[in-house]
Amino acid sequence: MFLQEQLSEASAFIKNNTRHSAIQGVVVLGSGLGDFADTLSNADVIEYARIPHFPVSTVQGHAGCLVIGEIAPGFPAACMKGRFHYYEGYGIDKVVFPLRALRQLGAEFLLVTNAAGGIQPELTPGTLMLIDDHLNLMGDNPLKGTNPDFLGPRFPDMTEAYSKPLKAIASQVAESQGAALKSGVYAGLSGPVYETPAEIRMLRTLGADAVGMSTVPEVIAANHMGMSVLGISCITNQAAGLSPHKLSHQEVMETAEHTRQRFVNLLTGILNQIAAQPALSEQVRS
Repeated sequence: MFLQEQLSEASAFIKNNTRHSAIQGVVVLGSGLGDFADTLSNADVIEYARIPHFPVSTVQGHAGCLVIGEIAPGFPAACMKGRFHYYEGYGIDKVVFPLRALRQLGAEFLLVTNAAGGIQPELTPGTLMLIDDHLNLMGDNPLKGTNPDFLGPRFPDMTEAYSKPLKAIASQVAESQGAALKSGVYAGLSGPVYETPAEIRMLRTLGADAVGMSTVPEVIAANHMGMSVLGISCITNQAAGLSPHKLSHQEVMETAEHTRQRFVNLLTGILNQIAAQPALSEQVRS
């Protein structure tokens, strides 16, 4: 079955299982951050396993369901409680399939979150980092192969992969909340192993401030489709060679839990600001 037909089936199923006729944006919630979806009003929950052609989350901390609800009255968004990772064995085109399906329902922006390891000394566990840019070191690209022209151009520009207007909103909200928000470059690697100390030294040399195993495919696909993107990392651990103990997913989950309320407050404030602005697509792409 062709991609366009698969996306049509998936988006039609989602539309038929929610009270909301269209969505304004997509929020991808990283490891341990799914609680934000519980803040939406008039919400409908759809398990990934029910949606045609959707993959299924297999990682602890990723609930595996789509929550569609209102951020503000009349401003519905889709929250992905759990994402899909390249290391789970899915083709990279499958990793971005849900985002492409949601774009068919009108989503104009992507707010993507993740848990990441801090490379720079000031990015200690519990720090929130606004993603300025990224390094795609995953060894693959979701646009490889025949270009789906109905989604976007063959050679999309990535000069501003992360929207300047959305980053400005995030910084303003963080300041108003008295919340510290660092900024930096995110390096996306394929995983699932944590990096070696030598690899972390390489990443620092390349200009990376934080490292993780997600986000980059979704950001590439979103830019391809003309969506505006905002990315925020929750630094859950110091990268290999910078910490006195070995890395573990349990540490990631525990730090995400300790940071949860602060992160939820920030996301809520950002999305309320976006919802309050008319002509979103014009403002965030200007």
